[in-house]
Amino acid sequence: MNIHQLRYFLVLAKELHFWKSAEKVHLSQSSLSRQIQSLEDELGVQLLKRNKRNVKLTEAGTFLQKKWSGLLDEFDRLHQQAKRIDQGISGRLSIAYPGSITYNYLPDLLQVISRKIPEVTIELQEPTDEHHENLLLDYKVDVSFGRDAISHNLIHSKQLYSEDICLVVPKAHPLTVENFTTLSALKSEKFILSGLHHTTYYASLLRQLFINAQLEPHIVVESDFGGMIINLVAKGLGISILPYSFFKANNEHIRFIPLDQQIALYLNWRKSDQSNVLNNLIALATTLGQEYST
Repeated sequence: MNIHQLRYFLVLAKELHFWKSAEKVHLSQSSLSRQIQSLEDELGVQLLKRNKRNVKLTEAGTFLQKKWSGLLDEFDRLHQQAKRIDQGISGRLSIAYPGSITYNYLPDLLQVISRKIPEVTIELQEPTDEHHENLLLDYKVDVSFGRDAISHNLIHSKQLYSEDICLVVPKAHPLTVENFTTLSALKSEKFILSGLHHTTYYASLLRQLFINAQLEPHIVVESDFGGMIINLVAKGLGISILPYSFFKANNEHIRFIPLDQQIALYLNWRKSDQSNVLNNLIALATTLGQEYST
């Protein structure tokens, strides 16, 4: 017994006519008859009563027609879903990301995903001081967008683009692009920063900036959430240092002053994970990253 035989039977059970049914399933009438007879022989059940003029379902045939119709409909649905998964247009991906891409790159990427592979479900995680390497190796996420490349023999890393690190000040602050010279001149300023004690790449970058400037920053507020930092700077509670991506928050009460430092965005994923939906995401993320680089 095979799927084709079941389909042949269901067509015949609906038409109750061998010649019409044979046309619909693209078989000769004699071939269709042999397929139905083979199905009955294997089941040990008579499905049809036939003579030269009429074809009728037996009671067992009527029962199996109802049951098999539902089963084949479900089989077809599962088959189509499997094809979508195989083509990478259906599935689920868990993504870890830094808060700095929530105002531009990440929404743009999700918009592209929604347009290109709309049946993919995305789960977003914004870890603060948890290493993305561990999240990937522990299978807590499938993809990681991060500010540093992960150097591990089980993980692929690809740079998508780079951007300026900026000093962020209130709009009324006297510092401007024109008169800013160096961080070392900011000893009297109050800073609102991500925790410098963290072990993340961004925290280490900030520490190095201050070391190079020989500046011990006066930190009045620590926050790992860029959106909160922007709002506090806008209120005049201090100044900060953030990636230029936060400019896309469109807060009219702050000013961005580029520093002589850039930071990259990397895409990281497990080498062992070769699912088609992941490959599609990598391709879309890479193409968008190229647009950000121009």
